[in-house]
Amino acid sequence: ADTHKGYFSIDKKGRVVDSKINSRTSESDDESAYDLILRNKERLLSFNEPTRFIFSHSALREGWDNPNIFQICTLKHSDNETSKRQEVGRGLRLCVDATGERQDAGLLGDRGVHEVNVLTVIASESYHQFTESLQSDIREGLHDRPRAVSENFFTDKHVTVQEGSELVTFTKEESRRAYGWLIQSGYVDFDGVPTEKFKEEGFDEVAIERLPEELKPKAGGIELLVRSVYDPSVLDGMIGNGHERKVSVNKLNHNFERKAFQELWNSINTKHAYTVDFDSQELIDKAVASINADLVVSELAYAMTVGAQENQIERESIESANQFSVKRTSHEKIATGKVRVTYDLLGEIAQKATMTRRSVAAILSKIAPNKFALFEKNPEEFIAKVAKLIVSQKANMIVDHIEYHPIDGKYDSAIFTESMPQNASKAMPVSKGIQDYVIPDSDIEATFAHDLDTAEDVEVYAKLPRSFTIPTPVGNYAPDWAIAFKDSEKVQHVYFVAETKGTLESLELRGVEDAKIKCAKKLFNEASTANVRYHQVTAYSDLLALVTN
Repeated sequence: ADTHKGYFSIDKKGRVVDSKINSRTSESDDESAYDLILRNKERLLSFNEPTRFIFSHSALREGWDNPNIFQICTLKHSDNETSKRQEVGRGLRLCVDATGERQDAGLLGDRGVHEVNVLTVIASESYHQFTESLQSDIREGLHDRPRAVSENFFTDKHVTVQEGSELVTFTKEESRRAYGWLIQSGYVDFDGVPTEKFKEEGFDEVAIERLPEELKPKAGGIELLVRSVYDPSVLDGMIGNGHERKVSVNKLNHNFERKAFQELWNSINTKHAYTVDFDSQELIDKAVASINADLVVSELAYAMTVGAQENQIERESIESANQFSVKRTSHEKIATGKVRVTYDLLGEIAQKATMTRRSVAAILSKIAPNKFALFEKNPEEFIAKVAKLIVSQKANMIVDHIEYHPIDGKYDSAIFTESMPQNASKAMPVSKGIQDYVIPDSDIEATFAHDLDTAEDVEVYAKLPRSFTIPTPVGNYAPDWAIAFKDSEKVQHVYFVAETKGTLESLELRGVEDAKIKCAKKLFNEASTANVRYHQVTAYSDLLALVTN
């Protein structure tokens, strides 16, 4: 019991809470545990202190100063990526010995440092997305550092010689001439490897005088980049990606003021509210039929995967996300009798399905007994799937009974420029858009934008921001594009609002998303009096076929 005594918790205001009270003495050991964990690091790390397992509410997220964390076990499901990074970061520090000395490669050697400094995370499935995100960040931030100077070594590189100075850039021709000068001056050998002369002396004035005139002001940048071949730290914070598109603002351009787009914008920027009127008994009957036909619940079980990171990691293994190797997996069923959790069945389904407890009770009382028995088999899955089936039926009924009504208030043009998305590096310069750049969410959208920009039948278009939404009873919905076609015999409808999807199969949607799209169709195709149409399409050719028929 002494090894587990380090239990404490804090409330939201940071105060220690007496959550473990001895019923006989009415004394709490939280305060002593708090002092041990957060204040007495030397005692905690001592072999004389028996505490080995700490149950912590928040110690690993902030204020934690114990370098010797070898296991982290997550008991609470959480999607907070910041907390996960902070927790794992605490465990990735080099451990210390009894004297407080860090156990690094200098003491243990390259092999020993990996054998001693191992962090084991007993993780829930919520870590899957977290680890994918973390590895993606590592891959994006990983760049090959050249080991030698070549003719194209300087091409498109941007570097500042010192803080606050202007960027130094190099063209392909300048890179070629700088490379020749480095060889001629003895600063790199014929393999492009910096020489001892360069490492010891750097550039001298005589050599710089032999530089072509246009390169003399860039000598400092050349020297920094050559040094980066064997010392990457010289470029910390001073080098950027010359190919990265730099888009700090994306203002509305003259296309926004064109008559065609103004007429389109004024036709769709009115805000709407909806009303839905349908028979509750109809929903109950359809939900019962759906549950009886489609409800399948798996047996309660857990899957365990044990893996480890390789000691030696190459760039290729990070890019392919296979630096972790799975050692073993197991799958165990859990006997129903071992589950001792009490559920508010009506309340949980009512909350997930957004309906009354009375209606949920009416549904559950009418489903087949063998379907209701599945609750005991796997309560969590039963609740989730029953709620999903009810929502799906509600969504289908909503489309048949929803009515839209315009309300006071319109979307302002400022929604197009409120903020720049994080993937601004994907910005595409366009000529027919109402902004200078279109920032697509996918390759499919990029292709669609290119086709709009080059199509003779398109006069002007806009990528609609995510803040432009259509309200529906199952969540707000955001269409993708607003397009004004040229008014010609070939095109019947001048205005169009489109939703792009990747494949025809992706149009075979069900439930909530399908209901949102059908509500959008109802608003633009039926409720709207303007010459505006709405459709899902897979490509520009599909859209053109719709508007010309």
